[in-house]
Amino acid sequence: MTSTLQVDPSNAEQASTWDGKEGGYWAEHADQFDLALRGYRTPFLAAAGIAAGDQVLDIGCGTGETTRDAARRASRGRALGVDLSDAMLRVARQRAAAEGLHNAAFVHADAQVHPFPAAAFDVAVSRTGTMFFADPVAAFRNICGALRPGGRLVQLVWQPPAGNEWFLSFTNALAAGRPLPAPAPDAPGPFSLADPERVRAVLGAAGFTGIQFEPHSEAMWFGEDADGAHRFTLGLLGWMLDGLDDEGQRRAVDNLRATITAHGVLYASATWTIMATRS
Repeated sequence: MTSTLQVDPSNAEQASTWDGKEGGYWAEHADQFDLALRGYRTPFLAAAGIAAGDQVLDIGCGTGETTRDAARRASRGRALGVDLSDAMLRVARQRAAAEGLHNAAFVHADAQVHPFPAAAFDVAVSRTGTMFFADPVAAFRNICGALRPGGRLVQLVWQPPAGNEWFLSFTNALAAGRPLPAPAPDAPGPFSLADPERVRAVLGAAGFTGIQFEPHSEAMWFGEDADGAHRFTLGLLGWMLDGLDDEGQRRAVDNLRATITAHGVLYASATWTIMATRS
């Protein structure tokens, strides 16, 4: 992790993860991650409703596809992407520069504590980037303060695991017969904002009103073929092999290959597009 990154102490573990090996993997496979979520791109941008003069904040921007999309729409405004991963931000900057998007900028920052200028943005967006805050009320309150009164928050998050075949299939395979402990419902993770009631409580406490949920389902694409999908998914979830002996690791890897070979490279997924307004 770089020495210049100001991180809330409660987010130290997340910063270590995303500004380390995991963020590096996402940076190396930027195209694959963007393609996996491609089905959500058009409806999410439609929900964001970015106008030509808007000032846009992209939370957890990763390698910057959504920031670049926002910058193209906010042609007389600007788009600022923030993320914990320096490696992903390097990719984001390179791609924005290659496209000549001079109104796109990126900051290496923890959105939970970063000193955003007050009331500077018309809309804040996030494509699967808001589920990892250790203190989500504090994080969303900070984001709320960066929005002008009446400014909008539009975020894409996962619905519960039952609607996400990709997650259940891959994790069950790599569990190799082990019972996997369920994370605490308020712990940072991909499903921390899956419960609408919890989200309403969090966003309400942070200063948002008019909270709405729009369900959406799309197939996620994990590779050109089974071998490619296996390599990509094993790189993404290989941490699940920790604690297994050699035989257990072989069984888990074989399980993953078997489920992808039998199923194919498209898996069902389900998200919420959550829209809210700064009061």
